[in-house]
Amino acid sequence: MNSTYFTEEHESFRKSLKDFLQKEVVPHIEKWEKTGTIERFIWKKFGEMGFFGIPYPEAYGGMNLDLFYTVVFLEELQKINSSGFAAAMWAHSYLAMTHLNAEGDERIKNDYLAPSISGEKIGALCISEPFGGSDVAGMRTTAVKKGDKYIINGSKTFITNGVYADYYVVAAKTSPELGNKGISMFLLDSNLKGISATKLDKLGWRASDTAEIAFDNVEVSAENLMGEEGKGFPYIMQHFALERLIMAINAHARAEYAIEYAIDYMAKREAFGTTLDKFQALRHTIVEHATDVEHCKIFNYAAVARLNNKEYVVKEATMAKLKSTKVADDTIYSCLQMLGGYGYMEDYPMARLFRDSRLGPIGGGTSEILKEILSKMIIDKQNYKPAVK
Repeated sequence: MNSTYFTEEHESFRKSLKDFLQKEVVPHIEKWEKTGTIERFIWKKFGEMGFFGIPYPEAYGGMNLDLFYTVVFLEELQKINSSGFAAAMWAHSYLAMTHLNAEGDERIKNDYLAPSISGEKIGALCISEPFGGSDVAGMRTTAVKKGDKYIINGSKTFITNGVYADYYVVAAKTSPELGNKGISMFLLDSNLKGISATKLDKLGWRASDTAEIAFDNVEVSAENLMGEEGKGFPYIMQHFALERLIMAINAHARAEYAIEYAIDYMAKREAFGTTLDKFQALRHTIVEHATDVEHCKIFNYAAVARLNNKEYVVKEATMAKLKSTKVADDTIYSCLQMLGGYGYMEDYPMARLFRDSRLGPIGGGTSEILKEILSKMIIDKQNYKPAVK
């Protein structure tokens, strides 16, 4: 136990979560990986256990716990070797629901946040677009106000839970001429007339549902505007710090899992009269990766601690994701090599882990975009500020 950040209560929570995942999730993973559909019952079981309410107010069914419970949640989800399943859970709980809690009014929190915490409703955050990708400010989706409604037109892509979702948190331009100062956030029920979702076929994250979503003259009540009109971009940027830390934590956790699996395999696999873990070249490769992963983990924990204290950690979160996802990819590549031909077989976990990990440097802002953000902060001395609601 890392006593700097984790208490006995955190570790007790970790044990109960591990037990729950082994009993309720692991028996279904292979089926969900093959079908690409996570059955609805598991969302409700997560809700019953309180796992979706970890950071949220007790008034809506949450537990109002510190961010290191979230770290435990994320780390253990990576240890069951289905990043797609993990993504479906954390995208619901920490992408869509974060906006509900931060920008939603009391009605939205009662009607959407509370049932999201209980697992009765599933949410998706819709920001990326087919022609924009990481260019949030360049989005083309529009929301034109007409009387007491907004008319939304456009499309979003790479949306986790896009087909499963009961509601979408959508970024759209209410004043396109203002660029990033003209973006606003909206809450839309997924069954509204004019919305269509198409499931995408992916290299990895096979269990999760990733979709492209089209909005064709979708009418939404003006009361479903979240926060202030025109404040969408700073809202998005503010929450990106949490998303990037989530992806950094995911990365160090799956890399750690890969190392543990590889070491166990090497201790049992024999070649040339001895086990693989006795060959110096392999031993040294493993410890180099273990050192890199440990460095990432310590940095990630420190950034989480600062975010937990309400500090604005956009730089640290960006660094965390940039480094941790690269380290995870490099580590898992080597660990697959340690298994030789078996590493390439679907009967062993490393092949899926290798595919799933590759999304790390892409989602939540590509590594190239993150480097440019950091360049602006470190070289150009640009200072990003949190949104003021």
